[in-house]
Amino acid sequence: MTAGALAPTTAFAGGRPDSVQSSLNALVKDDGMPAALASVQGRDGRTRNYTAGVGDLTTGAKVPMDGQVRIGSNTKAFTAVVVLQLVAEGKLGLDSPVETYLPGLLRGDGIDGRTITVRQLLQHTSGLPEYVDKGAILSGPKRYYEPRELLDAALAQKAHFAPGTRWEYSNTNYLMAGLIIQKVTGRPLGEEINRRIVDRIGLRHTYFPAPGDTGIREAHPKGYHQEADGSFRDYTELDPSWGWAAGAVVSTDSDLNSFYAALLGGRLLPAAQLAEMRTTVPAEGMAPGVRYGLGLMSRPLSCGGVYWGHGGTIPGYDTDGGATDDGRAVSITVTMIPGETAKQHAEATVDAVLCR
Repeated sequence: MTAGALAPTTAFAGGRPDSVQSSLNALVKDDGMPAALASVQGRDGRTRNYTAGVGDLTTGAKVPMDGQVRIGSNTKAFTAVVVLQLVAEGKLGLDSPVETYLPGLLRGDGIDGRTITVRQLLQHTSGLPEYVDKGAILSGPKRYYEPRELLDAALAQKAHFAPGTRWEYSNTNYLMAGLIIQKVTGRPLGEEINRRIVDRIGLRHTYFPAPGDTGIREAHPKGYHQEADGSFRDYTELDPSWGWAAGAVVSTDSDLNSFYAALLGGRLLPAAQLAEMRTTVPAEGMAPGVRYGLGLMSRPLSCGGVYWGHGGTIPGYDTDGGATDDGRAVSITVTMIPGETAKQHAEATVDAVLCR
């Protein structure tokens, strides 16, 4: 379902400042989210932050304004930016095979690093199978995983299709991208993301967790998972090593807005690499009208045009949003993986904010 396919509620109609608040309230009251947070950035760069619900179901503590959250697969946009910076520096070829940088590593049933390019990794057109085992993660959230252990789980499976013939979302693509970054730079992935992106544009509340870092460093709402019996399990403390280059970053809604606005504004990549990042293929598996570039998605707006972002889901948190080319941005986070209705509600809110 596209962001605009769900009719906005009457609270959006006049574009009043309280429309976002009304939507967050509905996500909590009607959709059962423990908490919802949002940040809206206007063309003038001014930011409005919103919260609803409670930050801690046990104590009833308030949701911290613009609190830190796990941003899940928004991490892929950060990883893709680092790869494209390395391309701009002449250290990496976008259409070079993975084998160039990690010889002999990518081998399996129908899987061969000599036939998969860096571009295909970033674009999810490699055919690599998924490594993530959701059941294992939910049952052992504090377990640490080495990237190679995760890769082995993918390589034990058969390729899903020949490289370049289809689009299919797979976290394994970004696991490989992270390994390539480390090989080319000789530095840990997290250090490169922090140095090349976080520090460069001044994201004060964003970081790539260090090994063994299971907490969230600054003020944050707790993240939950709703069990089959309706109870809530606290997943705030979690080792994000299983997400790594595909999903480990911690940030805030306002920092995410700043990141996407800076990216689209040309502050992180030269024009040629930004154009490559924005060159898309259909990704109908995500939602009708969605297209995937290199770690960046475009989604249609009900009022015409598109917005750019990624979105991310991880146990405890789900984030939707993105930015337009004229500098507007919105990010909405709920503190539980939402059901379909709540997800549509959040996406419709993003659409309504960017269209008003």
